[in-house]
Amino acid sequence: MESKSTLQKINVTATSDMHGLRLDKALALIEDVGTRSRASHLIDASAVLLNGKTAKASASVKEGDEIEITLPEPVPTELQPYDLKLDILFEDEDLIVINKPAGLVVHPAAGHAHDTLVNALIAHTEDLSMKFGEERPGIVHRLDKETSGVIVIAKNDKAHESLTAQFKERSTHRIYYAVAIGTARTLSSGTIKSFLARHPTDRKRYASVLDDERKPYTDKDDPPAVGKWAVTHYEVLNRKSGLSYLKLKLETGRTHQIRVHLSENGLPIAGDILYGADKKTKNIEARETQESIRSLNRFLLHAAELGFTHPRTQERMFFQQDWPEDVLVLINKWGLR
Repeated sequence: MESKSTLQKINVTATSDMHGLRLDKALALIEDVGTRSRASHLIDASAVLLNGKTAKASASVKEGDEIEITLPEPVPTELQPYDLKLDILFEDEDLIVINKPAGLVVHPAAGHAHDTLVNALIAHTEDLSMKFGEERPGIVHRLDKETSGVIVIAKNDKAHESLTAQFKERSTHRIYYAVAIGTARTLSSGTIKSFLARHPTDRKRYASVLDDERKPYTDKDDPPAVGKWAVTHYEVLNRKSGLSYLKLKLETGRTHQIRVHLSENGLPIAGDILYGADKKTKNIEARETQESIRSLNRFLLHAAELGFTHPRTQERMFFQQDWPEDVLVLINKWGLR
């Protein structure tokens, strides 16, 4: 698969809409450029001439100025297609919304070079945002391998930039459900806040950054030297059979955020061995429940709801997907819903 750009020169006379704008903002109005980030990339690569001369992104454009753009050559990728039937919830010329199964890695990584969602997307369509040759075409956000649920993919750079901005600005709607090991003290709700960073001794894990009193930093305005601010809102929906059923709303989307926040508060997600679920499973009284949890080939976290604004139509879109049927059987058997 190749980038959708082709090697060509484009000559544009600045219109009245471009008058007074920075060069990067003016270029974003040109269909073949489309986004400010791509405009900045082209300017940095000296691929843009303003009245015959290279210029900075901050240069002011006047109506009638001559702009010449040299689009880059296609950038090849070594990604290989993967023949996998996708559960597509929605698709148009700008994006694809997919119900991702547990066990599917989102993008190529060590041990998963050809059997990922990205590889399956390449087999499904040639229209994916390449973002100047990166190896994660279309990927705006990600779900862990064992997390099931709703994920959106961009099919062009303009959609990619819009969706990425929405996640960054926290204007998206994201709801997850989890089955955790342990019984929450009360049927309650609250918010967990901390700075997350790589675990100091186990590089596969993440952990909250601790202060001198061995407590997580919870003041965003007084950050530690390392870590990214993470906020998880939770509601305990039920507690039974030594398990808790939770609804979680993400304010931020850090790597392993929900898994870390729940495990550090004594409620590791069922099946999540990396974050200590195996150690707590033995405390469950019912042997049958213990065995069913130990036999899981995933951990019980599900991305159930995703909402965002469509990059082209500006329509507010909402997608909802229940747990996979095999997990629903267990949740109902445990009396959690």
